[in-house]
Amino acid sequence: MTARVVVLDYGSGNVRSAVRALEHVGAEVVLTADPKAVADCGGLFVPGVGNFHACMAGLRAVDGPRLIDIRLAGGRPVLGVCVGMQILFEGSQEPSADPQPGLGEWPGTVTRLPADVVPHMGWNTVAVPAGSTLFAGIADQRFYFVHSYAARTWDLPVADGAMGRRSPLVTTTEYAESFVSAVENGPLSATQFHPEKSGEAGLQLLRNWVRSL
Repeated sequence: MTARVVVLDYGSGNVRSAVRALEHVGAEVVLTADPKAVADCGGLFVPGVGNFHACMAGLRAVDGPRLIDIRLAGGRPVLGVCVGMQILFEGSQEPSADPQPGLGEWPGTVTRLPADVVPHMGWNTVAVPAGSTLFAGIADQRFYFVHSYAARTWDLPVADGAMGRRSPLVTTTEYAESFVSAVENGPLSATQFHPEKSGEAGLQLLRNWVRSL
Protein backbone atom coordinates (compact mmCIF):
# COMPACT_ATOMS: atom_id res chain seq x y z
CA MET A 1 0.00 0.00 0.00
CA THR A 2 1.37 3.41 -0.96
CA ALA A 3 2.09 5.70 1.99
CA ARG A 4 0.30 9.04 1.90
CA VAL A 5 2.46 11.96 3.01
CA VAL A 6 1.38 15.54 3.58
CA VAL A 7 4.02 18.23 3.15
CA LEU A 8 2.75 20.96 5.45
CA ASP A 9 2.10 24.08 3.38
CA TYR A 10 2.66 27.13 5.57
CA GLY A 11 4.68 29.42 3.32
CA SER A 12 8.12 28.02 4.13
CA GLY A 13 9.98 28.75 0.92
CA ASN A 14 10.32 26.41 -2.03
CA VAL A 15 9.06 22.97 -0.98
CA ARG A 16 8.74 21.50 -4.46
CA SER A 17 12.07 19.67 -4.11
CA ALA A 18 10.75 17.94 -1.01
CA VAL A 19 7.54 16.95 -2.79
CA ARG A 20 9.49 15.57 -5.74
CA ALA A 21 11.91 13.65 -3.51
CA LEU A 22 9.11 12.04 -1.52
CA GLU A 23 7.29 11.09 -4.72
CA HIS A 24 10.54 9.65 -6.07
CA VAL A 25 10.80 7.25 -3.12
CA GLY A 26 7.25 6.01 -3.61
CA ALA A 27 5.01 8.19 -1.45
CA GLU A 28 1.71 9.69 -2.51
CA VAL A 29 2.31 13.36 -1.66
CA VAL A 30 -0.04 16.28 -1.04
CA LEU A 31 1.12 19.83 -0.34
CA THR A 32 -1.52 21.28 1.98
CA ALA A 33 -2.40 22.63 5.41
CA ASP A 34 -5.90 21.18 5.36
CA PRO A 35 -6.54 19.87 8.90
CA LYS A 36 -8.30 16.70 7.78
CA ALA A 37 -5.53 15.81 5.33
CA VAL A 38 -2.90 16.47 8.01
CA ALA A 39 -4.76 14.29 10.52
CA ASP A 40 -5.44 11.42 8.13
CA CYS A 41 -2.10 11.05 6.30
CA GLY A 42 0.41 8.33 7.02
CA GLY A 43 3.24 10.80 7.57
CA LEU A 44 3.52 14.57 8.01
CA PHE A 45 6.61 16.29 6.57
CA VAL A 46 7.32 19.70 8.14
CA PRO A 47 9.74 21.77 6.02
CA GLY A 48 11.53 24.88 7.22
CA VAL A 49 13.55 27.42 5.25
CA GLY A 50 14.87 30.76 6.47
CA ASN A 51 14.21 32.53 9.74
CA PHE A 52 12.92 30.70 12.85
CA HIS A 53 10.56 33.54 13.79
CA ALA A 54 9.06 33.66 10.29
CA CYS A 55 8.56 29.89 10.23
CA MET A 56 6.78 29.96 13.59
CA ALA A 57 4.54 32.79 12.38
CA GLY A 58 3.68 30.80 9.26
CA LEU A 59 2.91 27.71 11.31
CA ARG A 60 0.62 29.61 13.64
CA ALA A 61 -1.23 31.09 10.66
CA VAL A 62 -2.31 27.60 9.56
CA ASP A 63 -2.82 26.21 13.10
CA GLY A 64 0.31 24.10 12.61
CA PRO A 65 1.31 23.80 16.28
CA ARG A 66 -2.05 22.26 17.18
CA LEU A 67 -2.09 19.98 14.13
CA ILE A 68 1.40 18.67 14.90
CA ASP A 69 0.57 18.20 18.58
CA ILE A 70 -2.59 16.23 17.77
CA ARG A 71 -0.65 13.90 15.46
CA LEU A 72 2.06 13.26 18.04
CA ALA A 73 -0.49 12.71 20.81
CA GLY A 74 -1.92 9.94 18.65
CA GLY A 75 1.49 8.45 17.85
CA ARG A 76 1.29 9.52 14.19
CA PRO A 77 4.64 10.05 12.38
CA VAL A 78 6.06 13.53 11.83
CA LEU A 79 9.37 14.43 10.14
CA GLY A 80 10.77 17.94 10.52
CA VAL A 81 13.58 19.24 8.30
CA CYS A 82 16.04 22.13 8.82
CA VAL A 83 14.10 24.94 10.58
CA GLY A 84 11.29 22.38 10.65
CA MET A 85 13.52 20.55 13.15
CA GLN A 86 14.47 23.67 15.11
CA ILE A 87 10.84 24.67 15.76
CA LEU A 88 10.38 21.40 17.67
CA PHE A 89 12.57 22.69 20.51
CA GLU A 90 11.49 25.08 23.27
CA GLY A 91 12.83 28.09 21.44
CA SER A 92 15.53 29.75 19.38
CA GLN A 93 17.82 32.75 19.69
CA GLU A 94 17.20 33.58 16.05
CA PRO A 95 16.84 36.43 15.23
CA SER A 96 17.69 37.86 18.69
CA ALA A 97 19.28 36.68 21.94
CA ASP A 98 15.82 36.72 23.56
CA PRO A 99 14.53 33.22 22.77
CA GLN A 100 11.62 33.00 20.37
CA PRO A 101 9.23 30.25 21.54
CA GLY A 102 9.03 27.02 19.58
CA LEU A 103 6.68 24.04 19.88
CA GLY A 104 8.38 22.62 22.98
CA GLU A 105 8.28 19.00 21.89
CA TRP A 106 11.91 18.74 23.01
CA PRO A 107 13.68 20.79 25.71
CA GLY A 108 16.48 23.19 24.84
CA THR A 109 17.12 26.38 22.91
CA VAL A 110 18.48 26.61 19.36
CA THR A 111 21.53 28.89 19.26
CA ARG A 112 23.96 30.30 16.70
CA LEU A 113 26.81 28.03 15.64
CA PRO A 114 30.11 29.21 17.18
CA ALA A 115 32.03 28.84 13.92
CA ASP A 116 34.20 31.44 12.18
CA VAL A 117 32.14 31.01 9.02
CA VAL A 118 28.35 30.78 9.01
CA PRO A 119 26.10 29.62 7.59
CA HIS A 120 27.31 26.04 7.73
CA MET A 121 26.68 25.33 4.06
CA GLY A 122 27.62 22.23 2.13
CA TRP A 123 28.23 18.53 2.67
CA ASN A 124 29.12 17.03 6.02
CA THR A 125 29.21 13.68 7.76
CA VAL A 126 27.01 12.51 10.64
CA ALA A 127 27.65 10.35 13.71
CA VAL A 128 24.73 7.95 13.88
CA PRO A 129 23.87 5.88 16.98
CA ALA A 130 23.24 2.15 16.70
CA GLY A 131 19.71 1.09 15.91
CA SER A 132 18.76 4.00 13.66
CA THR A 133 15.86 3.45 11.28
CA LEU A 134 16.30 6.72 9.36
CA PHE A 135 19.96 6.04 8.59
CA ALA A 136 19.68 2.33 7.83
CA GLY A 137 22.27 1.57 5.15
CA ILE A 138 23.54 5.18 4.92
CA ALA A 139 25.18 5.92 8.28
CA ASP A 140 28.56 6.56 6.63
CA GLN A 141 27.26 8.99 3.99
CA ARG A 142 27.40 12.80 3.73
CA PHE A 143 24.39 15.13 3.80
CA TYR A 144 23.71 18.70 2.70
CA PHE A 145 23.42 21.46 5.32
CA VAL A 146 22.46 25.14 5.08
CA HIS A 147 22.04 26.75 8.51
CA SER A 148 23.51 29.22 10.99
CA TYR A 149 21.64 27.99 14.09
CA ALA A 150 21.28 24.54 15.63
CA ALA A 151 20.46 22.62 18.77
CA ARG A 152 23.95 22.39 20.25
CA THR A 153 22.93 20.25 23.23
CA TRP A 154 20.41 17.47 23.85
CA ASP A 155 18.64 17.85 27.17
CA LEU A 156 15.92 15.21 27.11
CA PRO A 157 16.48 12.50 29.76
CA VAL A 158 17.18 9.04 28.44
CA ALA A 159 14.09 6.85 28.55
CA ASP A 160 14.00 3.93 30.97
CA GLY A 161 14.44 0.78 28.92
CA ALA A 162 13.08 -1.28 31.80
CA MET A 163 9.72 0.41 31.25
CA GLY A 164 9.64 -0.73 27.64
CA ARG A 165 10.27 2.71 26.17
CA ARG A 166 12.90 3.26 23.51
CA SER A 167 15.48 5.95 24.17
CA PRO A 168 15.66 8.81 21.66
CA LEU A 169 18.34 8.28 19.03
CA VAL A 170 20.39 11.45 18.57
CA THR A 171 22.70 11.93 15.57
CA THR A 172 25.40 14.62 15.72
CA THR A 173 27.63 16.52 13.31
CA GLU A 174 30.84 18.51 13.82
CA TYR A 175 31.17 22.10 12.66
CA ALA A 176 33.43 24.03 15.05
CA GLU A 177 31.73 21.90 17.72
CA SER A 178 29.16 19.15 17.87
CA PHE A 179 25.49 19.90 17.22
CA VAL A 180 22.34 17.79 16.90
CA SER A 181 21.82 16.89 13.25
CA ALA A 182 18.99 14.35 13.56
CA VAL A 183 16.66 12.88 16.18
CA GLU A 184 14.47 9.78 16.18
CA ASN A 185 12.05 9.94 19.10
CA GLY A 186 9.08 7.62 18.72
CA PRO A 187 6.73 9.05 16.05
CA LEU A 188 8.71 12.31 15.91
CA SER A 189 11.85 12.49 13.76
CA ALA A 190 13.84 15.40 12.41
CA THR A 191 16.98 16.30 10.49
CA GLN A 192 18.94 19.55 10.50
CA PHE A 193 20.20 18.81 6.98
CA HIS A 194 18.05 18.71 3.85
CA PRO A 195 17.53 15.08 2.78
CA GLU A 196 15.77 16.26 -0.38
CA LYS A 197 19.03 18.02 -1.41
CA SER A 198 21.38 15.25 -0.25
CA GLY A 199 21.53 13.08 -3.33
CA GLU A 200 21.03 9.32 -3.11
CA ALA A 201 21.80 9.23 0.61
CA GLY A 202 19.03 11.74 1.29
CA LEU A 203 16.61 9.84 -0.90
CA GLN A 204 17.41 6.63 1.00
CA LEU A 205 16.73 8.39 4.30
CA LEU A 206 13.34 9.53 2.99
CA ARG A 207 12.71 6.03 1.64
CA ASN A 208 13.49 4.58 5.09
CA TRP A 209 11.03 7.01 6.70
CA VAL A 210 8.28 6.37 4.15
CA ARG A 211 8.66 2.62 4.55
CA SER A 212 8.24 2.98 8.31
CA LEU A 213 4.83 4.67 7.99
